[in-house]
Amino acid sequence: MSVAAQFSELYGYEPAGVWAAPGRVNLIGEYTDFNEGFVMPLALPHTAVAAVAKRTDGVLRLHSADIDAPITELRVDELTPLSKYGQGGWAAYPAGVVWALRDAGHEITGADIHLASTVPTGAGLSSSAALEVVTAYALNELFALGLDRPRLAVLAQRAENVFVGVPCGVMDQMASACSTEGHALHLDCRDLSTRQVPFDLAAQGLELLVVDTRVKHELGDGAYAERRAGCEEGARVLGVSHLRDVAYDELDAALATLEQAQVDEKVVRYVRHIVTDDHRVEQVIALLDAGDVRSIGPVLGQGHRSLRDDLRISCPELDLVVDTATAAGAIGARMTGGGFGGSAIVLVENADADAVTKSVLAAFEAAGYAAPRVFPAVPSAGARRES
Repeated sequence: MSVAAQFSELYGYEPAGVWAAPGRVNLIGEYTDFNEGFVMPLALPHTAVAAVAKRTDGVLRLHSADIDAPITELRVDELTPLSKYGQGGWAAYPAGVVWALRDAGHEITGADIHLASTVPTGAGLSSSAALEVVTAYALNELFALGLDRPRLAVLAQRAENVFVGVPCGVMDQMASACSTEGHALHLDCRDLSTRQVPFDLAAQGLELLVVDTRVKHELGDGAYAERRAGCEEGARVLGVSHLRDVAYDELDAALATLEQAQVDEKVVRYVRHIVTDDHRVEQVIALLDAGDVRSIGPVLGQGHRSLRDDLRISCPELDLVVDTATAAGAIGARMTGGGFGGSAIVLVENADADAVTKSVLAAFEAAGYAAPRVFPAVPSAGARRES
């Protein structure tokens, strides 16, 4: 049954339309977004889909095809970050978007929303951002708000930061809102300027695999916020507003300054990762612009080592994916996302994709881990109306 038909069955009338917004995988540039640096995500074919109709009575009704729960009914004028609706459960994501839109001065008088998603949850592929962006995109159209995609992304981020209580950067929402098919999105997180970078792997005989380890370690709880605070401490000691302002060729001097200031050793590592990962984004763009896709493989490997050794957000399962895939002939591999589980990406020749996949599956079985999920990352379109 289609999402629109499910809506009709739930609410007793037809939706005004159906919208979709994708999850994302990040090619390069990790933890750099909240440092006002550079990132390079691409949208996945996997989407959150929403059938929506507007209401005028102040009622917000939410339902998910993926959650075994009845319709959640809320009042839009009761939505606050400290209310019982904030910071808890899947419904906080779309509800938070309604709150963020209203808090920004936009008149949202209620809605009926039915959601379904194919974005894997807990895999570091931005399933929450997809829910937020599809809600924002649909309401923007239904209520004729006239907001552009970057503004919708920023409001969706605010919903997650303030209403849901997750201090994420803006990359996930921007990738879901602004990506285009066949391209990676070069995003400057300082001014939200974007550039669509052609990323046609099939034409090069290549494939980008996503390996979802299906694990999430408890060690990751609070780790994002701790690293964000460490980056902010590093910027403060270096006298810059954000680590984006530390040039790559000034890194050695910056690290020496931190050591002289006797900051915590982990702050030194965090700074080194951010500055070098910003540089890696620039390297990847230069290689793609030159048509030399294969040469990004070593850069991906360098990125993984930095995430593993400096940021220290990898885990045994992610390291096993990267090490096994590389040994089996992959061009490059690295963990992607927030870490401590989730997914890795693997760049392979088309002819090697099956062999690399089988090697990873065999390595997980030998290690006693549950089998990971492996699928191709096809650069896809951002938020859009489906019907």
